Amino acid sequence: MSTPAAQYVPGQASADGIAARARGLTKAYGSGETTVLALDSVDVDIARGRFTAVMGPSGSGKSTLMHCLAGLDTVSAGQVWLGDTEITGLKERELTRLRRDRIGFMFQSFNLIPTLNAAENITLPMDIAGKKADEKWLDQVIDTLGLRDRLGHRPSQLSGGQQQRVACARALASRPELIFADEPTGNLDSRAGLEVLGFLREAVDQLGQTVVMVTHDPGAAAHSDLVLFLADGRIVDEMERPTAEAVLERMKRFDVSRAPFDGAPGEEAAPGGEAVPGEEAAPGEGAPAEGTPRDGGIASDGTPGKD
Repeated sequence: MSTPAAQYVPGQASADGIAARARGLTKAYGSGETTVLALDSVDVDIARGRFTAVMGPSGSGKSTLMHCLAGLDTVSAGQVWLGDTEITGLKERELTRLRRDRIGFMFQSFNLIPTLNAAENITLPMDIAGKKADEKWLDQVIDTLGLRDRLGHRPSQLSGGQQQRVACARALASRPELIFADEPTGNLDSRAGLEVLGFLREAVDQLGQTVVMVTHDPGAAAHSDLVLFLADGRIVDEMERPTAEAVLERMKRFDVSRAPFDGAPGEEAAPGGEAVPGEEAAPGEGAPAEGTPRDGGIASDGTPGKD
């Protein structure tokens, strides 16, 4: 049986073993009778150096959880920390700096700049911020992702999988404390999707990164170390060392009375919207509107996402 939300207790870990955490995290949209409770008093710990997947039915709050943990969206109540820094009380300028310096982002829309080549897209956030890249680290990221012979290519000259690899390298380039990936394989075919999931796995295993991935795909979740299951804005279960079959079976246990667990349009109640999972996008296209909480674009200060 799944763990009832009221009885769910997040895993315990030492303070330096936690990359991000939330206590009593609540997010509501609208007011009065039109209020939509996207997150309902969520407590969660994200372990450092691990690959965590977040799954749930359409409208369960999984993308909203990621956006609140990443400081891309404000919370209605509760507290969120990145490492030892509480981010819920930070002003927008401070949040912008924190996201730029300490968090990496990947979205299903690759959000590469079409006039720049792969190398320029990878270093763009640091270039805008006036930061010098760690060349040794950058070389390691590029070689791990197999992009060495694609650095001079523009997005239109790359396949979807290659574009997402560039987006992954961009997220890794500044050696962030935490990488958030929102449906990173949603615009890819199965082969390219497996490649990107493999690279995220390598980022954790070989580069020591911490990854949080929102997905609706049991196969994608099987690449993670831990799956958190959301329903009705609450964490209701978790699974260590998941397999695709076990994840699918677990989903059925608490999802029988809800809409299909398929990442259908209208995934979250949050404003902004995003591309439909599984929808193919031509190279350089499919990016959500600039300035939305989930756009993942590059702001003037070098921060992917809302500003």
